[in-house]
Amino acid sequence: MNDQAVQTPPTLNDELRWQATIQRDTRYDGAFVVAVKTTGIYCRPSCPAIKPKRQNVTFYMLSEAAEAAGFRACKRCRPQTCPPVDPQVAMVHQACRQIEQHEAIPSLSELAESIHVSPYHLQRTFKSMMGITPHQYANARRTGTLKALLKEGKPVTDALYEAGYGSSSRLYAQSDAQLGMSPSIYRKGGEGMDIRYTIQPCALGRALVAVTERGVCAVYLSDDDRVMTDALRAEFPAAQLAADSLEVCEWVGQVLEQLNGWAPHPDLPFDLQATAFQQRVWQALREIPLGETRTYQEIAVSLGTPNGARAVAKACADNRIAVLIPCHRVIRSDGSLAGYRWGIERKEKLLARERAQRSS
Repeated sequence: MNDQAVQTPPTLNDELRWQATIQRDTRYDGAFVVAVKTTGIYCRPSCPAIKPKRQNVTFYMLSEAAEAAGFRACKRCRPQTCPPVDPQVAMVHQACRQIEQHEAIPSLSELAESIHVSPYHLQRTFKSMMGITPHQYANARRTGTLKALLKEGKPVTDALYEAGYGSSSRLYAQSDAQLGMSPSIYRKGGEGMDIRYTIQPCALGRALVAVTERGVCAVYLSDDDRVMTDALRAEFPAAQLAADSLEVCEWVGQVLEQLNGWAPHPDLPFDLQATAFQQRVWQALREIPLGETRTYQEIAVSLGTPNGARAVAKACADNRIAVLIPCHRVIRSDGSLAGYRWGIERKEKLLARERAQRSS
């Protein structure tokens, strides 16, 4: 590769990106970043850190895209400080900077005018590289600022205005989707958040169902109860967890019905924390019809991010609502089932059951 001219980001494919990464080719710094799902960190291609396994890597054209997907910048190589080498990537980078510098969320027209491009071109290019629209990115940044301020201990009223929310009513209207809990509870790291859970047998083995007052926050599958309870504690370290009976609430019964292959309950409420991209992926999964599958690539294309198959795979792996958010319906491009957080045998069983239900 060192004897070749550096290719521009639009002509790069993941194989070339991987070769540049394992060779620590400094010429590709600024062309893309390397995100590692096992560490949650993204780096420059030339980062001297130990290289991850290929299956754990996702590539992004911008640092902002990696951060929007939930990754943190490497403190060693500081990839967020490397300027983009491609003009189109630089344009999206500039748009991100403009969004971050505005107290209020700018309109698409205002944003396009500030960087001297058409709104259509900006929207299309931004979404193709970031996986979300400029408005969605602005909302995600604002939520991120709010979270940081609340963690610092700032009062909710001060934090919401400093983060750019025009009113407390607007913040609380969005807090369930963006924080997964009220701002005051988030400020305490989830302290005081009550989660009740039960572990019950089902057609897929053992199932842990956890709920808050807002909805279902976790559905795990395993053959080991301790594995599931340990995972729940890891997911919600500051919350108050309480084991309960099957009668914990009607939501539990509805979840178990779906795990056992009965009709789903589309109105069943969820209480989830997620990045903007994860929300979009999980919604796309819920739109896959019973008995059908989609590839990671097809999901990525449907979201306007044709190069985002690995990011889609990571969002599927991060899903903690088994079956109800049907990440089991996503397969590899070659038709193989790939991995599944709850075990590949369960994935096979679920798909076979759903095919039979559709044909009956």
